[in-house]
Amino acid sequence: MTTTASGGTGPDPRAVDAVVAQVAAASAGEHGMPAALLDGYLTALWAVACTGRRLSRDEEAACRRLGGEAAATGLALPALVDIYMTASRRLWPRLPDLVAEVRRRPLRPPELISIGEAVWRAADTALAALAAGYVEAQRQVVRREEAFRREFVEDLLSGHADVGSLVERAGPFGLTLTAPHFVAVAATDRPVDSGMQLTGGLTDDVRSRFGDRGLLTAAKDGQLVCVFSLPPRAGGHPPGPDWYDLAELVGRAAARLTRRSDWRVGVGRVHPGPGGVRRSYREALEAIDLAERLSLPQRVAHARDLLVYRVLVRDEAAMADLVEAVLGPLATARGGAEPLLRTVEAWFASGGNTAEAARRLHLSVRAVTYRLQRVAELTGHTAGDAEHRLALHVAVTGARLLDWPRRPLVAD
Repeated sequence: MTTTASGGTGPDPRAVDAVVAQVAAASAGEHGMPAALLDGYLTALWAVACTGRRLSRDEEAACRRLGGEAAATGLALPALVDIYMTASRRLWPRLPDLVAEVRRRPLRPPELISIGEAVWRAADTALAALAAGYVEAQRQVVRREEAFRREFVEDLLSGHADVGSLVERAGPFGLTLTAPHFVAVAATDRPVDSGMQLTGGLTDDVRSRFGDRGLLTAAKDGQLVCVFSLPPRAGGHPPGPDWYDLAELVGRAAARLTRRSDWRVGVGRVHPGPGGVRRSYREALEAIDLAERLSLPQRVAHARDLLVYRVLVRDEAAMADLVEAVLGPLATARGGAEPLLRTVEAWFASGGNTAEAARRLHLSVRAVTYRLQRVAELTGHTAGDAEHRLALHVAVTGARLLDWPRRPLVAD
């Protein structure tokens, strides 16, 4: 026995320490966890049982710290709660006798109730602090991982980091940068930002339909960027049908994230190495841009299908000269150039079928024929003439790429 702070006698502190250590060891052994997870908790419950006080700020802070340490080791929160509840359950039957020794008399039923209320109130407070520390530690881990992801994606797509560093950092994302990759970029009329849950559903969809492929997703410049790893045999071969499905999954994911129904995806070609990822990303961006400028109806735009348009936009000044030379006179027509330009464009898109062009434009065949004649009169280029057809077709395509006549032409 020992003298307490109030002048009475109580159990030897070493006996209390032995009980606490025994309960902690038994609880930890029951769950296969280290007893250090309970550090200070059972001693605090003993003090609460003796005094009826609440947990101190330091004791709550210790629980938050232990929760954070448990999260850092990868221990699940339910398992952490289980060991604390087990320890509380194991200690509780020992507390009345220990407190009775302090008070030097048997405890009356109201006192037992009061002790029980204080102990379980303290246990509840401890568990809340434990969970708060656990959750905060997880948030910090997520923030660090997101920062690491953003930095890696920026370096990978911009080319600002050396190849060796990129290859080493790619491992946690399941990417082998020496293998071939292609990049898909999805956009809607609302930006995708890094605060959105970018993975989850998209990753599950890809794995369930196409197997465990390397996949890196990120938000960049308001768009959803996905880097896909491919087996070495893929090489630089054109994408198969399943690749179109992959692109559609990315587009639908962007639509879900931004809560929009309309989306468009640009898909770059397959290239090996970190430089290949960057090249495919730029091709995907260009594919989206060209698809928008050309008002293409399909939602998925593959860079390999748009190579001819890339050639056309390489020299915008020369293209502007061609548009001005071939189509410039249309601006003098009644109603402007736009109706006539749309008519020629629909005629080419219909394979030179006037009736089909009329259906697309919701006009009569006679109206379409008249407009084509006006184009020939104003420009000197007849759509049906083989000699004029190429120049007229390229000029019409260039007009769409340059957004003429809505935007003025800028030529040398």
